[in-house]
Amino acid sequence: MGHIRSFVPWIAVAVLTGTVDIRWAALTGLLLALALVAIQRRSGRGWDAQVIEASAVLFLAAYTAAAFAAPDSTAVTHYGPPLSSLWLAATAWGSLVLGHPFTLGIARTQTPEHLWNSPLFLQINRVITTVWAAAFTLSGLGGALLRHYRPDAGDARTLLTVATFAVPLLFTIRYPTLARARHAAAPKVAAR
Repeated sequence: MGHIRSFVPWIAVAVLTGTVDIRWAALTGLLLALALVAIQRRSGRGWDAQVIEASAVLFLAAYTAAAFAAPDSTAVTHYGPPLSSLWLAATAWGSLVLGHPFTLGIARTQTPEHLWNSPLFLQINRVITTVWAAAFTLSGLGGALLRHYRPDAGDARTLLTVATFAVPLLFTIRYPTLARARHAAAPKVAAR
């Protein structure tokens, strides 16, 4: 559930966009992002475990301002969802470039502290973050291309959004167990 909680503001905006006025969809996402950060900070969760949530606050603040300033703008109404995915992609890729995959802080809340610096733990989080970054990139670019070349292909955009969220989520749930099993089964090199 922790994996999904981080994306609640993004999911809310995606669900509300097209259903309610874009201004209220964006504002709802922003308020949810702010509430999520406040609740998690109050419970002692560190900033390193809230990279996606903090990123949501930044993006949704700008998106809400743009939505209220120009609610009929094509950039806001048609390209907001792909832009949000590309923002998430930049967040994920940026966390990798900085050497601190965004999944690391989240994983540390669910993993014993003595494993936090193990090469396997760090590698698992680099791989998981890379999968999320690639999915966000695909969602953003694919969504923008569909919006531009096939503006009436709402079902295709929805399918793309669901797939590029569900696949990395399932990967995040399953991959650590598979990686640990593969690591345990690998022949060990004797130290000299």
